[in-house]
Amino acid sequence: MAHLILAVNPGSTSTKIGLFSDSTPIFTETMEHEHKELEKYPSIVSQRQMRSRIAEELLMKHAINPDMLSAIVGRGGLLPPLKTGGYLINEKMIDMIVNEKGVSPHASNLGALIAYDIAEKANRKAYIYDAVSASDILPVAQITGFPEIKRNSFSHVLNCRANAIEYAKSLGKAYEEMNLIVAHLGGGISVSVYQKGKIIDTVGDDFGCFSPERSGSVPLLDFIELCYSGNFTKEEMKKRVRGQGGLKAYFGTPDVRTIEKMALEKDEKAELILTAMCYTIGKTIGSLAPVLKGRCDAVILTGGIARSKFITDKIAEMIGFIGEVVIRPGEYELEALAAGALRIIKGEETVHIF
Repeated sequence: MAHLILAVNPGSTSTKIGLFSDSTPIFTETMEHEHKELEKYPSIVSQRQMRSRIAEELLMKHAINPDMLSAIVGRGGLLPPLKTGGYLINEKMIDMIVNEKGVSPHASNLGALIAYDIAEKANRKAYIYDAVSASDILPVAQITGFPEIKRNSFSHVLNCRANAIEYAKSLGKAYEEMNLIVAHLGGGISVSVYQKGKIIDTVGDDFGCFSPERSGSVPLLDFIELCYSGNFTKEEMKKRVRGQGGLKAYFGTPDVRTIEKMALEKDEKAELILTAMCYTIGKTIGSLAPVLKGRCDAVILTGGIARSKFITDKIAEMIGFIGEVVIRPGEYELEALAAGALRIIKGEETVHIF
């Protein structure tokens, strides 16, 4: 008998929902959220009820009662360091996310909350899979110049790991045989090193390149001056780093399609800023190449804005010397969530307890 699995993937400006019969999609839908709508909420966590309601209404639209589901699986967020794979969502995890106990604010954290809300009503189990914080990061990669600050791995694991696996399959190889650098290009951008099936190093979305909604790495002394200028609160500065930075800060919108259109129409500011973003992405990817000591099979560019030829051409021009540049636009996140939950249900994979 096939298992009905609901997969939920919240992003900064959308909620993607898919219903699967085992690994076969019954429906997948993307609910876009207008920036004006999201700005009504003081925090990401406060969007929980709104986004859970959307998921429930979508099930009703397709005549699916929650108790028909075998499991609900949500995208894992910026939790403390985890292993790759699935985790049972429990009250401890929910409490950490809601009260931000060692959890960085990020839209992906809503995945656990939405999945838990639906599972509670359906009396089913809920999971997260391949959380943003999952990795096998090398101890040497965690050391910084501040003894008080440890560099943990935060990346778009779900999409990047799924793309690495599928790319290896396309070559008739096992994912565990390959050395890859994978860059997820979306509202936030992260770049990771995959060595023989393990994520050994990562540049996260808050300390590498800038992106549509993230400031990326900036000169620290100037940043400290801004923090203590008296012009911004702590929460406002956090939003300037994640959510209100990058392209959004320059143009009032993070919509790459709009800004790319301006650049192609010879708007000098748009062309310069968009090219600068590509430049910083190329530098970030290049900074990870030495981790593999030159033995990189390919660099994969994935995510929503990998659909932009303007962007991928500029990046590829910079990094082509590292290895073959593979463009895999879009994402496989809903499929990866459902596949992970199915392996847990069938006992093919052991679920971790948070």
